[in-house]
Amino acid sequence: MNDLRIEGSASSPTVKGDWQNGVLYMEGDSYPENSYELYSEMITWVTRFLKDRSEPLTLELSLLYLNTSSIKVMMDMFDDMEECFQQGRAVAVNWYFDAENERVAELAEEFKEDCTFPFNIIGK
Repeated sequence: MNDLRIEGSASSPTVKGDWQNGVLYMEGDSYPENSYELYSEMITWVTRFLKDRSEPLTLELSLLYLNTSSIKVMMDMFDDMEECFQQGRAVAVNWYFDAENERVAELAEEFKEDCTFPFNIIGK
């Protein structure tokens, strides 16, 4: 598998997957018409990384807004990461947010409640 690059738009974040270092970056807003269609390549990338590699996987997120279908995609991805973590796999999330945007911090907290793997919410 290779690195991943999905260009962002007004309604979708920029996504970069660094296969060698096990890092997936997402930055921007996420309210596309069809989140599963947009993120299918990203989901495949994460799934393949978790299956094919033994190195840690870290998600570096700077997401400003997510619509309901984007939240569902993230939940599914976090569920896969949780399952791998329960089997001894090193995974983590670092979610960066603007300290003035409490709504994003609250959303990240809601995700964190369902995860036992390291999930850091970092104000900037």
